[in-house]
Amino acid sequence: MASMLILVTSVILLCIMANRFSAKLGMPALLLFMALGMVFGSDGIFKISFDDYQITERICLVALVFIIFYGGFGTKWEIARPVAAKSLALSTMGTLFTALLTCGFCHYILHIDFAESFLLGAVISSTDAASVFSILRSQNLDLKYGSASLLELESGSNDPIAYMLTMIGLALLNGEKISVPLTLFTQVVVGIVVGILAAILGCLVIEKMNVLSEGFDTIFVIAVVLMSYAGAELLHGNGFLSVYLTGILMGNRKLKNKVSLVHFFDALTGMAQMALFFLLGLLAFPHKILPVLPVALAIVVFLTFVVRPVVVTLLLKPFRCSVKQCMLISCAGLRGAASIVFAIMAMSSGAKMEHDLYHIVFFISLFSVLIQGSFLAFVAKKLDMIEEGGNILKTFNDYQEESAITMIRFFIPKGHGWENKKIQEINLPAGSLALMIKRDGDTIIPKGDTLIKANDSVILSVPEYQSAGDVNLREIEIDRYHKWNGKSIEDLKLPNDILIAMLKRGEENIIPSGKTVIHENDTVVIYD
Repeated sequence: MASMLILVTSVILLCIMANRFSAKLGMPALLLFMALGMVFGSDGIFKISFDDYQITERICLVALVFIIFYGGFGTKWEIARPVAAKSLALSTMGTLFTALLTCGFCHYILHIDFAESFLLGAVISSTDAASVFSILRSQNLDLKYGSASLLELESGSNDPIAYMLTMIGLALLNGEKISVPLTLFTQVVVGIVVGILAAILGCLVIEKMNVLSEGFDTIFVIAVVLMSYAGAELLHGNGFLSVYLTGILMGNRKLKNKVSLVHFFDALTGMAQMALFFLLGLLAFPHKILPVLPVALAIVVFLTFVVRPVVVTLLLKPFRCSVKQCMLISCAGLRGAASIVFAIMAMSSGAKMEHDLYHIVFFISLFSVLIQGSFLAFVAKKLDMIEEGGNILKTFNDYQEESAITMIRFFIPKGHGWENKKIQEINLPAGSLALMIKRDGDTIIPKGDTLIKANDSVILSVPEYQSAGDVNLREIEIDRYHKWNGKSIEDLKLPNDILIAMLKRGEENIIPSGKTVIHENDTVVIYD
């Protein structure tokens, strides 16, 4: 047991390191997670023998459920609405056309059995939300004409269609009689109804009922997600469609403690992506890729350079999209985790296939993430499709929407640079505004000629800072025995790379100078 825990810990730490250095290496982190799985696998360095498709299917299915939910939860509908029709066309008709064209190529050109060709086309028909979200966020690719939101919405919503086509393909391969129209109708209607009901119930409990203790709202939302998926599946509906719809509806409500929900599910889906891609790599046998390489390479080239551009142009041109936008959307049709998970589902079903479906799809996804994912930023730049000064995080429905500003209180001690100066004479940070002055228990609404006096507290609104990971702030509590207690900042002789940014003293925030003395019970905010 202990050795297993050490192994799991090592894998997690290696995945974290891979994620940290992926940008410097110029490749998507998800690809490194997959590569780590292959290193630990049977053909790798550590020779871990693992070929259980059923266990992998269960683990990856749960991971994919939460990734799809968070894809919906993170979709900012206000920004996505203008491109919703385009995204819906790509996620429905685009997925169907991709499956059919790929099926035709596999059957008529590669001479693969029709049922197997249809299944192969269905499995790789959807673009992958995990890959698209990861690359857009990690490279901060905010794209012109709402293209980022279009890709996010398409990749988040087309897995349910691909799943339905995969189920139809398995039925054809096993010789089962199935009513395609009835199956599609049931999957869609039940998925939509269950997804809406789960979202209504979840929002009602969080917003209206005072039954959740602090911290239990995240656990409750996990239960809602599982209920949404399982409820739809039990009623023969589409569980992926249900959880995605639940995510969109809940994510666009002003829920209590939404900040903590966003942070929790961001970490959870990050962990799910690590586990999912690592397991997919662990399940792969590189020596089995060589026999299927000619077929897989032919399919991925046809899919990337023929099918995707044709489908995108056919569906987006009626919306008067530019040629550059169509080219970029075509290049961003990444295949990834969803396709491989659907391939695992097919393998674990016991269906007899002439070709090694898993390793064909694995190679296609590997090629897609490596080539398309790595060069997406380059292509966007060459096509002049990058929104200069934009922020991709604004297209996600995270906590930034709750507050664009932060309020801060400055205490003005005697001798401060602002003492006896008018508001209009002081240099406020860009975008800041003096909202009020607290003086001897009174509240003063300041004007440009309002004079600031010693012992005033000036309340400012300042733009919220979004860290890019290059700022490390930490707090030090000063007790009676701390070596800084009673000393001025200039007496501390701090190294040049350490700065005391602020002192918290009771309800006051003090911007210090060298003469400022640190007192007992102060909280010192350090930047290093």
